[in-house]
Amino acid sequence: MTNYDKFQAEPEIYQGQFGEFTITPSDRLGVKIYRSGLMVAAVCFAICTTLVVWPNTTEGFTPLLLPLYACFCLGLGVSLVMIHIYLAILHRLLQLFWLIGTGAALWISLTSSDPLAIAVYNDPIALFGIGFTFAGLTGIYFKEAFCFNRLETKILTPLVPVLILGHLFDLLSPYAEKLMLVIWAMLFLVFAFRKVFQAIPDDIGDKSVFAYLKQKRSAQA
Repeated sequence: MTNYDKFQAEPEIYQGQFGEFTITPSDRLGVKIYRSGLMVAAVCFAICTTLVVWPNTTEGFTPLLLPLYACFCLGLGVSLVMIHIYLAILHRLLQLFWLIGTGAALWISLTSSDPLAIAVYNDPIALFGIGFTFAGLTGIYFKEAFCFNRLETKILTPLVPVLILGHLFDLLSPYAEKLMLVIWAMLFLVFAFRKVFQAIPDDIGDKSVFAYLKQKRSAQA
């Protein structure tokens, strides 16, 4: 084996806060799955938004909204499983939000006489239920804004709850809601596409911190 081949075969060693660590192929695959989930969610959300806000298209394409929203939820759920967050309780909380919101969407779809999009738009309680899904998504935005200082996620972090709560309490005009929804969809796409070109180790983080926290939890148990 040449020196070059040996160098290629040996994983790079990183210095973390609590010691050295390496990034495995499994770690890299996890990041790729996380980013793929975000891309699926962003594209589905953008298509749904286009169908909703584009004049004279909503009625004809209403049947497409439910499967698109299902794909959005699936992509987001995968990302929430694969995302690296140091605080395990926060990670589980975001996953719980997704589970509640997705369960609410499923219940509304099965029990409402109206399509999901119309039922949620007209019923504040329904919106509150699926709003948990978007609380989980906002958690991703917040994490990315905090860790990587991304402008789009800095805007999305407050925009999403303002839009949902504004509609819930009838504080926004229809025009303002459509404008904010379009901005949300566009920035979500920007965020997902930018993640494709980001260095993979960035999303893995400091594995020595995860190891330290795991060891600390084991000692306390």
